[in-house]
Amino acid sequence: MKTDNYILGIETSCDETAAAIVKNGKEIIANVVASQIDSHKRFGGVVPEVASRHHVEQITMVLEETFKKADMTWKQIDAVAVTEGPGLVGALLVGVNAAKALAFAKQKPLVGVHHIAGHIYANRFEREFEFPLLALIVSGGHTELVLMKEHGSYELIGETRDDAAGEAYDKVARVLELPYPGGPQIDRLAAEGEESIDFPRAWLDKDSFDFSFSGLKSSVINKTHNAAQRGENLDKHDIAASFQASVVDVLITKTWKAAEKYHVKQVIVAGGVAANQGLRQALTEKFKRTGIPLLVPPLKLCTDNAAMIAAAGFVSYKQGKRSGWDLNANPSLVLQ
Repeated sequence: MKTDNYILGIETSCDETAAAIVKNGKEIIANVVASQIDSHKRFGGVVPEVASRHHVEQITMVLEETFKKADMTWKQIDAVAVTEGPGLVGALLVGVNAAKALAFAKQKPLVGVHHIAGHIYANRFEREFEFPLLALIVSGGHTELVLMKEHGSYELIGETRDDAAGEAYDKVARVLELPYPGGPQIDRLAAEGEESIDFPRAWLDKDSFDFSFSGLKSSVINKTHNAAQRGENLDKHDIAASFQASVVDVLITKTWKAAEKYHVKQVIVAGGVAANQGLRQALTEKFKRTGIPLLVPPLKLCTDNAAMIAAAGFVSYKQGKRSGWDLNANPSLVLQ
């Protein structure tokens, strides 16, 4: 009787073409990512049409490389999991159609996966989940707090009302004339600067777990432009350090309050901004004092990859969830 399940994951929601094979949702057999950073760098951000074209060019090669690295054949694959949303619709379509074609041709179950669920399950490669748990998702398009009481169950208790944290990082980076991607550049500068500028913290309502970074972003932009008009020279390191301190302060405070309110057994961090060293260090120090276990994925699994999609897909597969051949890209897919 077969006890192990191998899931092929496919991820093309933005600017990484990725495929992976994962065993039982916890063990990475192969994980291949083709990044497009160099292609988008000259534009200062991701160009959807360019991203889609690159996915078309790379998807076959990435899949072939994945099976080669795993030293496996299609006979050993139990299901195909693919990101169906959210993301860039053109980019998503490449992965969805590739997954549908392969699943149909090889007669394998097809499982659509929410991109954020994938980021959450990237943590399961490090440690088994203990419920209830709280997930802080921080990326270019998302800043959310999600309560999980069991596998595959997601309750949104806080979300961004305007700019996501990663989006604010990118916009501030452009004002500071930093190269794309801007988030890692700000993190690097912040480590060498001082928190000498009092940027605002948006706490919103007293008991709210929602986030808002638009005002902070505008404050940084105004401070920089006003200084330039007066001929003043502000240190980019100090701007970065002060901006990052504001973001991290709000993220940590709201996460800690939510963790206490819901009496969670674990707090996990997910999304591209989880690679931010300032955030990782501050979260680690905070939750070390509280006694609540904190899970942060390794750096290589913070950014978009297919191993996380396969891990989340494994849970859906074991729960009997299947997608039909009419599965389509859903750029506004809701996590539920």
